[in-house]
Amino acid sequence: MDEVEVVVAHSERATLRVGAVFLKVDADQARIDVEAEAMALAPVPTPEVLWRKPHVLATAALPGTTLGRLGGPSTGSPAAWAAAGAAIRRLHDAPLPTWPGQAGRGAVALAAELDAECELLVTNGVLPADLVSRNRQVADAALRPWTPAFTHGDLQIAHVFVEGDEVTGIIDWSEAGRGDALYDLATFTLGHEEHLDDVIAGYGTGVDLDVIHAWWSLRSLLVVRWLVEHGFDPFAPGCEVDVLRSRM
Repeated sequence: MDEVEVVVAHSERATLRVGAVFLKVDADQARIDVEAEAMALAPVPTPEVLWRKPHVLATAALPGTTLGRLGGPSTGSPAAWAAAGAAIRRLHDAPLPTWPGQAGRGAVALAAELDAECELLVTNGVLPADLVSRNRQVADAALRPWTPAFTHGDLQIAHVFVEGDEVTGIIDWSEAGRGDALYDLATFTLGHEEHLDDVIAGYGTGVDLDVIHAWWSLRSLLVVRWLVEHGFDPFAPGCEVDVLRSRM
């Protein structure tokens, strides 16, 4: 008999695996609807949707393995990382979805959220003031005008599957929508800077490294407290706090 494996779980959503089927349970039905529509539109391999009911999306497992995870060793050849870059480019060049995604937040609102979060990180003693201040400066480069692209919105390396040097699928599309293409590239290479050149080799032109670095800082600053409060460890080796330290 197949066992139920809890892939990830917190107060907002949970993903379970039963054999070759993944069940995504989300308190926000709108996110499930976005995920299903985004996968239907994306010009890259995605999991087969088996069924969808209120608050649950069932998808088939993908062949291959992920390129790694944040805080863990990265796997895959340079060619596999370049293939991932090429797949991301196909997504970004696709016709735009009609809705904004996680990567599409405006610069003014994002700056206000970032400033408030930086203050909380310092006043609550979560991170040293100099670490927060330096990364807030670096993050400024991300707060600029950008041309909307079809973005995934949560393109962690654990969400990209490869087999050999080919991408077999990309999962977890609930944050997809119109947004800043460099947000996706930064999320994908977060904590694995050593593979950035390989990804860019597959992706092509239009990559501003200062903006990639800025998104590393910005994204990490915004999620540290949330991760701690939901039982994750951003202080683990190679994770978000190490990413922030690397900008010092």
